[in-house]
Amino acid sequence: MIRAPMLALLALGLPLIAAAPARADLTLCNRTSYRMQAAVGIERRANVETRGWFKVDPGECRKVMDGPLDADMTYVHAHTPAIYGSAPLPENGEAEFCVRDGDFEFPNGRGCPAAQQARFGAAKPADSDSGPTINLGEQAGYNDAQARLAGIQRLLGIAGYDANPIDGVDGAKTQAALAKFLREHKLTADAVSRPDFFDTLIEAASHPQGPGFSWCNDSQYTVMAAIGTVEMGAIVTRGWYRIAAGSCLRPDVAADSQRFYSYAEAVDAAGRAIKRGDAALSWGGNVPLCTRDARFEVSNQKDCAARGLNSAGFAVIDLSTQPSATIRFKEP
Repeated sequence: MIRAPMLALLALGLPLIAAAPARADLTLCNRTSYRMQAAVGIERRANVETRGWFKVDPGECRKVMDGPLDADMTYVHAHTPAIYGSAPLPENGEAEFCVRDGDFEFPNGRGCPAAQQARFGAAKPADSDSGPTINLGEQAGYNDAQARLAGIQRLLGIAGYDANPIDGVDGAKTQAALAKFLREHKLTADAVSRPDFFDTLIEAASHPQGPGFSWCNDSQYTVMAAIGTVEMGAIVTRGWYRIAAGSCLRPDVAADSQRFYSYAEAVDAAGRAIKRGDAALSWGGNVPLCTRDARFEVSNQKDCAARGLNSAGFAVIDLSTQPSATIRFKEP
């Protein structure tokens, strides 16, 4: 069974320390290269209030609570849109609180069924000029400007424009990729600084064009896909990428990669594999590689079962003789 990562936890490396009451509004800053959908939990005297979702683009700061922060502890949960596939974010947290689709506010964040809860990580707001601030960060340690540029680079790559490496540095390749994107989408240079530019990039990344490898889901089901790439002479598998019915997705891989391995399964709303007789409805090939039920990255493809992993047959995609390839998931 594959569990669809709709509410993947982001612990964000934030310390497990109680937050002292502060003097102003609570702000959330996204210093990652991914758009985040975030929720916060405010614990006051054994009661936890949760609220969300707050869309925060790379390099953006957003106020998530008005007035002085009166909290014994603050918590954060965040996840990325499906366009990123299997974003490299940790899945751990100290507490489970209530969330739901769409905007929400739970006065009692523990008062809902377990199926409606997500894992939150404790976070201590830092004191800044604008008041208490929680920073969402990744290993690269970007500042706000670098995070915004790295976020643009990442989405350009998914959309089929070579802006690698994703490093938040405004180099010649990034400038060329961005200029090509603006030209082909009939946008002026000032579009890059507009608040809706990430919406434009995500829309383009949802319909990738040009050279590279893509999946397109022509079935009626949600499909969870995994990819293998050759890195340092070894095959590394990653998953799961969630691809809605009728949509396409380009996995986030190095622009110069020429050999891929692909496997995918159709799932229902609960993340259970769709069956055709005794077998799962899947799309793959005859190269056995390792996967697991939850989000994964596996660099050792030997003895999958002995290490508590699953094994699936992956198809080989070779771009050495062609500029692009698309695997379409069709029902038999």
